[in-house]
Amino acid sequence: MRVLGIDPGLRTLGWGVIDVDGSRLSHVANGLCQGGAGALADRLLRLFDDLTEIVARYAPETAAVEATFVNRDGAGTLKLGQARGVAMLVPARAGIAVGEYAPNTVKKTVVGVGHADKRQIAHMVGIQLPGVKLAGPDAADALAIAICHAHHARPARRVVA
Repeated sequence: MRVLGIDPGLRTLGWGVIDVDGSRLSHVANGLCQGGAGALADRLLRLFDDLTEIVARYAPETAAVEATFVNRDGAGTLKLGQARGVAMLVPARAGIAVGEYAPNTVKKTVVGVGHADKRQIAHMVGIQLPGVKLAGPDAADALAIAICHAHHARPARRVVA
């Protein structure tokens, strides 16, 4: 199974692709989509176009997106939600099921604790995907989301089988 993990962001959207064969995980690719500056609609369009190309290039069978963490900045949370909408729309438009995971669930799955920092996440992603060259912290987070989905989707695949 090929999994696309997406860490939504309006300025930088992280993505990571892994292959899952039983309990074995292997890194395929990771990177960053830059929303850049400018009008919100233009930034969302750049993210949409870049993510559409990634889905076409790597042909994932399933995808996962991190759920939005609501903070004190309502306007910032709303903008992040729009980037998250793009992150969910692109795979869905390609006919790919999209899972959603809370940040603490991703951290507990990959690191073992729900309040891990980005450095700890990157370290554990490196251990679980030996030899991976991370494009940045957002790409490490996206790979962690893909790993989380691989672990949580496994029981559902067993039931279907």
